[in-house]
Amino acid sequence: MTAVVTGAAGGIGQALCRRLAEAGHAVVAVDFSPRLEDVVAGLESNGVNVQPVQADLTTASGVEEVAKVTQAMGGLEVLVNNAGITRDSRLVNLGEDDFEAVIAVNLGAAYRLTLALIPQLPIGSIVNISSRAYLGNFGQFNYSMSKGGLVGLTRALAQTLAPSVRVNAVAPGLIGTEMAMGIPDDVRSKMIDAIPAARMGRPEEVAELVAFLASDASSYITGEVLVIGGGRSLSR
Repeated sequence: MTAVVTGAAGGIGQALCRRLAEAGHAVVAVDFSPRLEDVVAGLESNGVNVQPVQADLTTASGVEEVAKVTQAMGGLEVLVNNAGITRDSRLVNLGEDDFEAVIAVNLGAAYRLTLALIPQLPIGSIVNISSRAYLGNFGQFNYSMSKGGLVGLTRALAQTLAPSVRVNAVAPGLIGTEMAMGIPDDVRSKMIDAIPAARMGRPEEVAELVAFLASDASSYITGEVLVIGGGRSLSR
């Protein structure tokens, strides 16, 4: 049972690799960052066996490299499209390069990798990591658009690939990752104040939800968006 996790060098990505390995999957950890080597070494030191693939998924060659690795491992059962970046800015200041980069990584890479791996996924589960920001966030026009696109991709794929492959999206709220800790302290504090659970989520909590959606326990769930945001209202 092989599982591919993109964005594996990030906080949520590492948690995903650990949890899916615990569930018995052979994990292919994909990331463009050179940090991937150190991350994989850390995972392996903790008993997590993963196959690293450093690749740029916005390129055809990067997607092909992942497909070659999974093919050599005997196919695929789980794909988690987790890779994502931010280039936050007010709309009036948003440059074309920043707009295109976020769309290319957050949405384009998920689309291209999924398309390439579908022939290796006759039965199984795809989980796209969207964000609560798909509902719209001030200063995140490109990010919100890309995550909203992932929701649309999820629902379209769920219709296309049913009944053999289930496709769902997970939309995290504020999670305690490096990305979240880069938010100014005063802004992050206000964000936490708006969360009924009164804290940020943990990457491990997101990974637990993804593991559920990747398992047979969720066999009647497809085409859904599951928000994991500590009870924060969808309208706030």
